[in-house]
Amino acid sequence: MSDIQQFLKDHGITEVEALVPDMAGVARGKVMPAEKYAEDEGMRLPESIFLQTVTGEYPSDDSSIHPSEIDIALTGDPKSIRVVPWAAEPTAQVIHDCFYDDGRPVPMAPRYVLRRVLDLYTAKGWRPVVAPELEFFLVEPNTDPDYPLKPPVGRSGRAEIGRQAYSIAAVNEFDPLFDDIYAFCEAQDLDIDTLIHEEGAAQMEINLNHGDALDLADQAFLFKRTAREAALRHKMYATFMAKPLAGEPGSAMHIHQSIVDAKTGDNIFSDAEGKPSALFESFIAGLQKYLPSAMSLFGPNVNSYRRITRYHSAPINVQWGFDNRTAGLRVPMAEPQARRVENRLGGADANPYLAIAASLACGYLGMIEGLKPTAPITGSAYDLPFALPRSLADALAMLQGNKTLVEVFGERFVAAYCAVKENEYETFSRVISSWEREHLLLNV
Repeated sequence: MSDIQQFLKDHGITEVEALVPDMAGVARGKVMPAEKYAEDEGMRLPESIFLQTVTGEYPSDDSSIHPSEIDIALTGDPKSIRVVPWAAEPTAQVIHDCFYDDGRPVPMAPRYVLRRVLDLYTAKGWRPVVAPELEFFLVEPNTDPDYPLKPPVGRSGRAEIGRQAYSIAAVNEFDPLFDDIYAFCEAQDLDIDTLIHEEGAAQMEINLNHGDALDLADQAFLFKRTAREAALRHKMYATFMAKPLAGEPGSAMHIHQSIVDAKTGDNIFSDAEGKPSALFESFIAGLQKYLPSAMSLFGPNVNSYRRITRYHSAPINVQWGFDNRTAGLRVPMAEPQARRVENRLGGADANPYLAIAASLACGYLGMIEGLKPTAPITGSAYDLPFALPRSLADALAMLQGNKTLVEVFGERFVAAYCAVKENEYETFSRVISSWEREHLLLNV
């Protein structure tokens, strides 16, 4: 009996949700009886699921997939199986990897892209350790997209108006919700570290504990789903949009990352004397060199670039510094064994598999190429010029033009990803905003 079959039996599972993260990090797949799933522990889905946009459309450029729209085989990862704690019936969820009939992995699958990058580290005898931080807003239910979002009403009967960064009382306003979130996370073995109130109105942040990169990407993927489900139980939305509320800070997905020797477990970012190593500096230099070209993986939506602004704890460049939150790359104060780099570029709307893959890939290239970083910044980086693309269109062009990154991620993945995101950008461009109607209607 396989590990998955044993899990289904031990937990009395009657239904299985077979999940595949798509380009946007949306859970695609099928729901089926546990008995049927256990027969072959898998299923088939069309290859084209990786070309579906967030609007449900497909790009005209479908050259990255087979012209016959073939099916792909899904194989469940036993390490990913978890219960679904909010389901009415005993239900399990399993994250799947995707393969062609000849056994080749599907190159457009985000989970495979992360595996591809991790294989580069394995070949060097290195093992990445990561810890994502996820920010999100709680908002009132909004069924009409023409109306702006509003903070929800808490237990006091009032909505949060002013900013309440790090306020315990503001968190307590939503205690019943967070009790459910913690209970759901515990049931799924999601390793939540801390919960804080961020700067924005009803904006929260959860930190995941450090661990294996693929497992933490799975946990971030599942946490988004968990937060949304828990919020709906309390008649509100949890949104991971990068910039959901005008006049409020955006929501980020910061990625803490260190690299350890696979054999000894020692942090290669510190030398024998406990000082920053040459590899540590090269990792930062790789981030500085390649992150601007990889920005579309950290800011995958048109809304993502509304977050990239001065003075709102959002990076505008790839400067680095020790314990400097104005820099795109922050080195937290820590003991030598815990020395790490915090990549602050990513939005909460980023696909965690692709964001972690991109961050690790950039750092890897820096170490392989022996790059040297700039001097660490000691003042505010907000006063420096923008060094990141200002729109999704610019970011996609930079990714396509960087041959090194295309080689690391795979040509078919980059072609598919850019086709999906260019279609979304074009769809957005066809929408006339309230700003245009207000300022251009009678003035130009």
